[in-house]
Amino acid sequence: MSRDASPDPALHAARRQRLLDRLGSGLLILPTAAETLRNGDVHHEYRPGSDFHYLTGFPEPEAVLAAWRTTKGRHHSVLFVRPRDPEREIWDGRRFGVDGARRRFGVDETFPIGELWQQLARLLPAHGRCFHRLGADAAFDRRLFDVFAADARRRRRQAPPAHPVLEDPLPALAALRLVKDAAELAALQAAADATVAGHVAAMRAARPGLREYEVQAELEAAFRRHGSPRNGYASIVASGPNACILHYHDNDRRLRAGELLLIDAGAEMGGSTADVTRTFPVSGRFTPAQAAVYRVVLRAQAAGIAACRVGAAWDAAHRACVRALTRGLVELGVLRGDVARLVRDQRFRPWYMHGSSHWLGRDVHDVGAYEVPGHGAQPLRPGMVLTVEPGLYFAPKDRRVPAALRGIGVRIEDDVLVARGAPRVLTAAAPKSIADVEAACARS
Repeated sequence: MSRDASPDPALHAARRQRLLDRLGSGLLILPTAAETLRNGDVHHEYRPGSDFHYLTGFPEPEAVLAAWRTTKGRHHSVLFVRPRDPEREIWDGRRFGVDGARRRFGVDETFPIGELWQQLARLLPAHGRCFHRLGADAAFDRRLFDVFAADARRRRRQAPPAHPVLEDPLPALAALRLVKDAAELAALQAAADATVAGHVAAMRAARPGLREYEVQAELEAAFRRHGSPRNGYASIVASGPNACILHYHDNDRRLRAGELLLIDAGAEMGGSTADVTRTFPVSGRFTPAQAAVYRVVLRAQAAGIAACRVGAAWDAAHRACVRALTRGLVELGVLRGDVARLVRDQRFRPWYMHGSSHWLGRDVHDVGAYEVPGHGAQPLRPGMVLTVEPGLYFAPKDRRVPAALRGIGVRIEDDVLVARGAPRVLTAAAPKSIADVEAACARS
């Protein structure tokens, strides 16, 4: 069975019910992610669509969920799936099929995917509203419009509207996913644990002379040993000056003595991903200049994490990080002047050019609004998870900074659960203090 399968009927039925209660009366139509061709007849590794998987736990491609409320607290759900096919299963692996999907995933009805449009033509006339996101799949939209048009033609003597009222369900779904339930928090913690193991393995493996991709191999092998089927995103393994490239992905430079190695990588578990960055010395010990920069970033991250309190604005962590980093830039001799004024004038931007946080969950940059219309920044609530990831990046030829700092890039990132009381760092086990990092880098 696919490791992406999550046959927990009660959990997914409860999620569907919460969504449908938010949406109200109408028919929800939600396809899963499509398979993507890599080249020839070879596909990229398949991962189910995050929204679809959240509501069904079903792992296979070519599947569609249809659901609607029946009475208060009740709903009806239908899955359209690929039928069993012994010949194709020889090539592509076993399928749940129509009967298996109904039996294992707890929906009310299942049909072969080939009957989708016939069944939607039967279901749609009973609903005045249709919840479906337009634009994600033009071919799917055209077929849906054909169903609308055919129904309007059948009822032309009644002067019906050309189609039901269309409403995008994803804002409501994103709002649900923004606050994690117990199952998601367990998956996030499992992803965090696998990710911590990978970062520790990388610290132990790194040494001068290796290529970045060799350290990446050790990192991701630890992810797999801990049960992760895939990364949550492409690993960044950036040594020396490459750490100043925010989305560096070549991962092929040779590690050199005396440099730092920045790794931004996260394992996926149970459909959720961690997102962790650690920066550590290739030779096992920070130089004085590296340690000075590292302490500034570490102090900023601590301030950002402390700001992740219930009721605070979601960007409170960023504002706390910016204040601490700007103060640190003054201490490092990069900036001069009053810290508050330097922050107001964004004088930190040449060396800190990105945000400090984003939502985390099934996607590394997870769904959920950052602004509440008419009310400003989204307030933090228990169950929200976000990253805190300040950094400083001094390019090798940047003459605006002291020579000892040039070529140093440091980012420190953890995954933070907003909880009643103090925030909870899901990835706290990853070495982070200078002493703990150097100890993890020490090889017996």
